[in-house]
Order: sequence, then structure tokens, then C-alpha cells
Amino acid sequence: MTNDSDLDPTIAAMLADVNDSKPGNLPSLNDDFSIPETNFQDDIPAKANGGNSGTQKAYTSEPHKVDTRRKKIFEVEKFFEDDPSQTFDDKSYYKIALTGEGNQAQRVHQLLSKYLTCEDPKERVVYRQQIINAWWELLRGMSEKVTESGFPEPKRMLIRFGVILPSLFTAEQKDLFARSILNNETGEPVYYLDEWLKEIARGRIIPSATDEKAVRHTASSGVNQEQQRLMQLKAKNDGRMQTAEGFANTKEAERQMAEAELKNRIDALCEHEKVIGLESFRMAYTEGQKSLFAEIFERLRNLQKIDKALAGYLHELEEAREVGISLEQKMIDVPQTQTVFSENISGEFGTIRQMAKMACGRRGNPFPVFSREFYHCTPNGTGFREQVVDILRWIEMNDRTAFQKRAKGVPVRILPFVILIPSYGDFGFCWQPFERLNRAMSRGRLVIPMYPRNLKIAILMAVADYRWQYAKEKAVDWTDPQDGITGQYYQYIESQKIKGDLKAMFIADYVTWMTKEIEGTQIMSKELRGIFWRSIPFCKERREMLSKRSMVYQDLYKKDSVRMSSLSKAEIEDIKANETPYDEL
Repeated sequence: MTNDSDLDPTIAAMLADVNDSKPGNLPSLNDDFSIPETNFQDDIPAKANGGNSGTQKAYTSEPHKVDTRRKKIFEVEKFFEDDPSQTFDDKSYYKIALTGEGNQAQRVHQLLSKYLTCEDPKERVVYRQQIINAWWELLRGMSEKVTESGFPEPKRMLIRFGVILPSLFTAEQKDLFARSILNNETGEPVYYLDEWLKEIARGRIIPSATDEKAVRHTASSGVNQEQQRLMQLKAKNDGRMQTAEGFANTKEAERQMAEAELKNRIDALCEHEKVIGLESFRMAYTEGQKSLFAEIFERLRNLQKIDKALAGYLHELEEAREVGISLEQKMIDVPQTQTVFSENISGEFGTIRQMAKMACGRRGNPFPVFSREFYHCTPNGTGFREQVVDILRWIEMNDRTAFQKRAKGVPVRILPFVILIPSYGDFGFCWQPFERLNRAMSRGRLVIPMYPRNLKIAILMAVADYRWQYAKEKAVDWTDPQDGITGQYYQYIESQKIKGDLKAMFIADYVTWMTKEIEGTQIMSKELRGIFWRSIPFCKERREMLSKRSMVYQDLYKKDSVRMSSLSKAEIEDIKANETPYDEL
């Protein structure tokens, strides 16, 4: 066992922020980091919550809810705070972070001490691997406390950023993280790890999809099974309610637009010029006005259809809410235990650990502790929420169909959840394209490592994975070219006799499409470029720009107008809707 006196002067200097004036004075391994609980809140700087509240235009209160009326990602107005938080300057940060976490904290403390004092490279590799397992066990216990009032800010930063020792920052890194905006002011469903676990614990977001788990029968299993049954029914009903609410929002917006267009036509019909020479009379309908009669009748019929659909969705919404109230009452009546809550958090945490492994890949760096030794990102290349939202905005601005889908024939736009994992991994990916109990109107789940070599590439990979999984799940036959991008891409790969992981190849080609071809650098084959041009089109402004750069793109651009004649009315309407400049949505 390594005790406090084993730290040499070099390591003592590294840990200066958490030591007293005497070098090497780490918290004792035998005191269980026993800082009085009542002092937690007093030790947290007043600036801990940060943020520039009141700057977001709308939709900020409940980003977990789907609002189909929202058509774009708002421009990020502020990426960092002007004044840094004092959280990382707290000399008790290390102690507060590990206080009350029992044996897991003791083990992390011991292994971290050995790792930092060890000079043998081989031994450091062993200690580093041991830290990985100990760290995740520490976070497992800590994650169940994220909903507690007065949850200490150092613990939150440990979960969010992987920061256990502020002295492992450089001065510039410390200032950067201290100026990060801690609250979600973007209004987008992008979550740091502590926020995600908190939403899961509160039941506002259902746990991520996993394989079925074996059920353990205990003395209280009857109560727990009833709780689980009610929670599953509630989750299913919440999906039904969310779907009805989403469609109702869409139809209401559609009705408002149809009413506005109808008013314009009626206003045009009711405008009459004075008769020259007979100023007391107004002219009869012109030929143009007469042509409006048929158009107005057609618009009235369309408005009637929209209103009928809206009434149906509102009725479904009312029924779902009544069922929801009934289920909530039944859940109150059932004796409450902590088992279901613990199982949800424990299950989600196990999923989070698997996500972290996938983000690193087989050859990546799975070390979970923030250290300047492994952090090599620029400020804009670090996966802070604002940077991620800004890149997602750029992606959607150029790939307008990235987050669009059709549900019951209605076009909707739903941004997936984004979970930011404090990891040195390079791979962003899609965990699930939608929720099992609400396939139509639920959010998918993207996982983004916070400290990758290239943040933009990591996010593009996640969006490509999401596109592929969603298209494949929704297709009747995903290998059929008539059934979407997956079939067209499959047929292309088969025709070229290329072997390998089909999804991985698609992700790589999507990254090429959004980084090279978008700038006019021709990397793809002619056939593959045509598939992406038709199925994953750039925005109108980008297509026009490319058509002026090369005959290759000009030919594709000219074929667009010819292709329009063979499309259905719904497809043409979708294309025209996406031609509106992004900032005008």
C-alpha cells in the first residue's frame, strides 16, 4: 500500500492544488475523506452554476421533450463564460470529490497515488488499467446521488469532465474548463454525463435500450414487479402521448399556414378597383380573381382534412393524458422501494460504460481520468455542449434531411439526444435510432466523446451511423434500392464486389461527402456521388455553388429538375420545403 509520504517532490508539486503547504500531504487513506456533509454546500463557489440565463430565444425549459414545431438549431451566441468559475481553485476539491464514496474512493486514491509516483513504464501501464476499473466502480456509486440536493460541484465535475485533480490541468486548460457554460442554454437535447444520469433518475428520459436482463426474485420482488409493470405501461403511454402531441403540433402549424394562405387568397379576391368614370362603383371580378374560386374551394377542402386529423390527434392526446394520470395514481398507491430506481440507474450506468468503450475502440485510450498527458484538443475541438451544438447546426444546415423523417405520412424533424462522454475516444456513434415503445416520434441517441482528435469527424460519424440505422430499421427491405439509401448503397457495394463492414463503409463515405465533396474535392466514384447527391442532398445554396465549380456537379444539378417530374407530390413538397434558407426557418 502506498502512503502519503511516498510522494516525491515532483508529484507533490503536481498535487499542489489539493495539498496543504507541506508537500505530499494527500488526504489520509484511513479517514474515509470524512468532510462534514453540512460543509459541502459552503465549499461550493457561488459561480458554480454559471451560465448566461435569458439569452436563448425559446424551447429552453424542457429540451428532452420533442417539439416538431422547431425547424432548426439556433445559432450559438456564447461559447464560454467571461468570468471563470472558482470550482477548480478550491483547495478541498480532491477531498470533496471523494468524500463519502467508501471503498471505491479509497481504491482510486491508492491507485492514483501509485500511478503518479511510479517511474517504471510497465508498472504505470498496470496501474493505469487498474485505475480504469476502479474509476468506473467509483462513478457507479456516485451516479446514484446526482439527484440529491446539495450534490457537491467537485463530484459533478468529476462525472462530467473526468476531473479528479485540478492540478492535472495546465493553466490554460484550467481556465478553459472553468469558463465552460454549465447549464444548457442552447435548448437542444445535448447532455453532459451527470445531466443525463439525472434525467434518467428523474424518469424524464427512459433508460437506453439494452439486451433483456435476467430477473432476480427476492422477498420484495412482487412489489418491484408491479412497479416495473406500471413503469413500463407509463413509458408506453408516454410514447403514445408524445406521438399524439407531436402530430398535433405539426397539424396545428400546418393549419395555421393553410389559414394564412387562404386569407391571402380571400383578401386578393375582395380587392376591387373603382370603375373609371363611375367612381361610386367597384369593378367586377377580374379573370385572375375568378380563377381564385377553384383554388379557394380546394384550400377549404384541404383545411377540412387538416382539421379532422388535428381533432383526432387531440382526442388521442386527451385519452393518453387520462391514462397517464391513472397510472401515476396507481404508482403512488404501490409501496415505494428504491430497487426500481437503483436498477434504472445501475442499468444505465452499465450502458454508459459500454458507450465509453465503443467510443475508444479496440486501439483507443480508455483512461477515464482527465490529464494533460492525454488531452490534446483545441478549445473549439473539445466536446463542450456549445461546440457540439454548433457543429450539429453546421451539419443540418448543409444536410437538411439529416434529422428529418416521415411518420404516418407527415414530415417531421426530430433532433436525437446527444450524450457527451468524458473520453479520449475518437468515434462518435448512434446507440439507438429511436425508442422501442415510440418509434414514430421519439429521439434517437448519439454518443460523442469529449476529447477526440477531431470533434467534427466524431460527430459526423455519429450522424452517419444514425442515418444508416434509422433508414435500415424503417425500410421494409433494407437491401431494396427502392426502399431508401441503405438499399442503394448496398447495391452499389455489391456491384463493385467490395468486401467489409457495410455500415462502417457508409460512415466513412458520409464523412468524405461532408468534408471533401462538399467543398468540390472529387473523391467518390461517379456512381457513388450520384447516390449521395440524390439521397443525401446538400442544401440548395451548396448545390448551386458546386454546379459552378465543376462540370461533374453541374451535370448532377441539371438532372435534379428532370428527376422532379418522376417524384410523388409528397416528395416534391419535402424538397421544396428544404430549399428555404436555413436561417429563415
